[in-house]
Amino acid sequence: MIRQDKIDQFAQEALQPQELVLDLLGWYVRPAGAHVWSGGLVHLLGELGFSTPAARIALGRLVRRGLLAPVKEGRLVHYDFTPRLETLLAEGTGRIESFALDEPWDGLWTVLWYAIPEERKTAGRRLARRLRFLGFGSPQEGMWLAPRNREADVESLVADLGLDGNVAVVVGPAAAGTDAGALIRRLWDLPDLAGRYESYVAAFSPCCAHAAARSLGDRDAFVIRTRALAEYRRFPALDPTLPEEVVGQSWKRREVVETFHGIFETLRPAATRYFEQANTPGHRPARPS
Repeated sequence: MIRQDKIDQFAQEALQPQELVLDLLGWYVRPAGAHVWSGGLVHLLGELGFSTPAARIALGRLVRRGLLAPVKEGRLVHYDFTPRLETLLAEGTGRIESFALDEPWDGLWTVLWYAIPEERKTAGRRLARRLRFLGFGSPQEGMWLAPRNREADVESLVADLGLDGNVAVVVGPAAAGTDAGALIRRLWDLPDLAGRYESYVAAFSPCCAHAAARSLGDRDAFVIRTRALAEYRRFPALDPTLPEEVVGQSWKRREVVETFHGIFETLRPAATRYFEQANTPGHRPARPS
């Protein structure tokens, strides 16, 4: 049985309006074409708990960040994707789709450090956010580590942010005698992650059943599917994605991944139908009282 109270526990922590807009653009708009109505996005953010002013502020900030390009069509405003947004969404959806399931580890580490001038501090903050999303941990200011060879990911990220010459990368094994488990536990909060995994499975696994999905209306399917994505999106930044024998802790990563993909596919038709209706001017669904 679907427990709405368990799903709602994620609402305050996981749902941030700018990030939610990117989720909607990446998973509902991007597969079909990079063009979306502003009024529809405002309505959908309202369904997820945000006021109209908060939703419009979030959209305005995405425009100022160079991620959305507003286009006037009569009295309506639509958004086209910018090349920068396309790059960001490709990186994000690729990371989520490839989230590892206990893949073997060859012992290699990617070590990155940077020195970014003060006038480029905004780019430096963006670099840190995206490194975290790519699975890097930071033992100290300006230094990041990730298991496995991530050189190609870093090169693409650095080029996108225009930080060539400010970042150095080394890939190789740790020195003999290094306690990899202790290093991992220092960089990633594994007990907290285990608790998050337990909560995610408890909240969302009942929604994977087709019988449960059929009991939901389109709006509820959209809200639950989007919340499941918003919380799942956090996991790649929290999990070093190493086999359990390496991290020394048993958890539900495999069950979480299966739950996410199950709910994402089971609720796809109803959630997509609601999204498309909300983004059709003149056919926006009424919010429930």
